[in-house]
Amino acid sequence: MGELAHEYKHCQPSALQKREEMASSPPVAFQVNRSVQQRSSNPLGFDHFKSNLSLALKPRAKDLQQSPVRVDISKAIKKVYMSILDALVYSVFQFEDQPLFPSQRNFAPVSELGRAVNISNDIEGHVPDDFPEGVYVRNGSNPLFGGLKSTKSMFGWSSHAWIEGEGMLHAVYLNKDIDGMWTVLYNNRYVETETYKLEKQRNKPSFLPAIEGDSLAVLSAHLLNSLRFGKVNKLFSNTNVLEHGGKIYSIAENYLPQEIDIFTLETLGDWNVNGGWNRPFTSHPKRAPETRELITVGVDAAKPFMELGVISADGKELVHKADLNLDRCPLCHEIGVTQRYNVIMDFPITIDINRLIRGGTLIKFEKEEYARIGVMPRYGDASSVRWFDVEPNSALHILNCFEDGDEVVVWGCRSLESVIPGPDFGLNKHEWFSKRLKPTRSSGGSVATSTEGETSFFSLAYEWRLNMKTGEVKERNLTGTKYSMDFPMINGNFTGLKNKFAYTQVADLSASSTSGMPKYGGLAKLWLDEPEAGFSSKEKPFEDTIKVEYHRFGENIFSSGAAFVPKEDGFKEDDGWIITFVHNESTDISEVRE
Repeated sequence: MGELAHEYKHCQPSALQKREEMASSPPVAFQVNRSVQQRSSNPLGFDHFKSNLSLALKPRAKDLQQSPVRVDISKAIKKVYMSILDALVYSVFQFEDQPLFPSQRNFAPVSELGRAVNISNDIEGHVPDDFPEGVYVRNGSNPLFGGLKSTKSMFGWSSHAWIEGEGMLHAVYLNKDIDGMWTVLYNNRYVETETYKLEKQRNKPSFLPAIEGDSLAVLSAHLLNSLRFGKVNKLFSNTNVLEHGGKIYSIAENYLPQEIDIFTLETLGDWNVNGGWNRPFTSHPKRAPETRELITVGVDAAKPFMELGVISADGKELVHKADLNLDRCPLCHEIGVTQRYNVIMDFPITIDINRLIRGGTLIKFEKEEYARIGVMPRYGDASSVRWFDVEPNSALHILNCFEDGDEVVVWGCRSLESVIPGPDFGLNKHEWFSKRLKPTRSSGGSVATSTEGETSFFSLAYEWRLNMKTGEVKERNLTGTKYSMDFPMINGNFTGLKNKFAYTQVADLSASSTSGMPKYGGLAKLWLDEPEAGFSSKEKPFEDTIKVEYHRFGENIFSSGAAFVPKEDGFKEDDGWIITFVHNESTDISEVRE
């Protein structure tokens, strides 16, 4: 469920072989950060309860001090208080499974294995001899207790957004022995955030869904989650896998990255850059060319809405931090870098507590509002950001950014409407998604147009050229409207530099419309500096589109996330492989393909 992102980590053969035995043995989302003041919000809350009870016990204080038995009054009272709140929640709120249609079975959660298993005998075809040894890791939503939950109460209903759910890591370990024979192991394991451990210990749904639904129900969920757990929502770490400074992290923009043991998939704890970073992390931070520093942003529903951080190449120090001084909280999923600049996407998918209080939605795509791209010197501040207004759109993912003379070029995947968070309450979610994913009839299901309401989720590779000297903006469609594509990747050695190739997943719009969820049935290779040839002006409605090569997985076979693995001794940018998990819905079998 939700977005799946991947990392292929090269390992020394000796190190991988040394840890195989450990990997084979049994192993030992969306929060909105906002302050909820318990004392003012709940006049009969814990502090009032504690004060009254303390007065009642005051005559006994001397006896307690003389007694050899120490009683932790605060802990005992808090336990009683939590029991009362729990009883209130389970009596007022009814948890229900959010519906999962048969056409969405690929998005259903799977069980945790608990140990790595040898799958060497299940290989069909062969692993290329020059494929590098290493670990391929996929991260994605895998909700506890059967699936995502919604609740009904006297306040209305609330539900999780489709992108939520506990993160689960799926790892494939590839090791070649001295005879050239491949050993392949597979393991999966939940990312054990603080709230995962809490709910797992309780062994039942505990956090009230606090993203979508009736305003009063969502506000009530925020308050009660905060009073019970100190957090308004669960800490989902389900979107991406990142390597930095020799360590592996699971990340999503709702919380701090979680450090992962790559061999056992054990969660080792929060990564706050030695105390320097105390807010959420973008799902797709970027390493700066040459310096290898990691550039990230973190958004919050309360000011400061967005801060940017520069982390040292070894991951041990936050070398720069800046409040970007935004007047709204955009759901910023990714950041771009060039050799000298940071590239910031301030697009109109916003998180707004005041809108929720007024009866609206917490997260909303405000297509009538402004969209802009900021270009900021690497160690700049809010006053040094050069903002460029662009046409309103939803662009969650960046292919690459680079400097070209006076221009900063930004390549991304752009659509006219956002798949996050979904429809306003009261609308049929499945029908709403299906309508916006369906192909046009005139082209037999392959071509989409940007008509109002329909096919507005059609995503294409897009270019913004931002002139730092004149302030001019040039925009163009790179790939036409033959296929909808997203989840781009490039050879990571070219991040922030001018590159020639990119790769994306290609949506199967018919299957997506039927399921009401995006499904990707193939891959595309983009020649970014080579124009498309062989079409007349009538056949080619968009000028200057680029050459694209498409690869289809097969009937009823879909993926969601992929990684580019460069050849270790490759000389060209595109020397390498695309590796991905695919699921065959006809056989209900998942595979790793390269």
